[in-house]
Amino acid sequence: MLIDHRVYSCRPGTIKLHLKLYEDYGYKAQSRHLGAPLLYAATETGDPNSYIHVWVYENAGDREAKRKALAADPEWAEYLKKSREAGYLVRQQNSLVTPVGFAPEPKKVPAG
Repeated sequence: MLIDHRVYSCRPGTIKLHLKLYEDYGYKAQSRHLGAPLLYAATETGDPNSYIHVWVYENAGDREAKRKALAADPEWAEYLKKSREAGYLVRQQNSLVTPVGFAPEPKKVPAG
């Protein structure tokens, strides 16, 4: 199992606008290719202009194939264009992690 943990930061005052843009134009396409995220959440404490999302893959090959299909999707390309034009995002940090043996693995959520 490979877990893709992502943290995004928005310009102050734009996080709700950015999340609405993603909800309207990005979520459907991304979920179609990656499945439902394990978690998609706004930050409760710490940086109020950031949010996280977590995706679960079988392995690096599964991640690569799904991300390649996503990148080729015209609906996703349109969302990325809208996101660039809006200019809400200022930072992105990705971490690929694997579960440790003594803790239960997260359950994949079916797309829907």
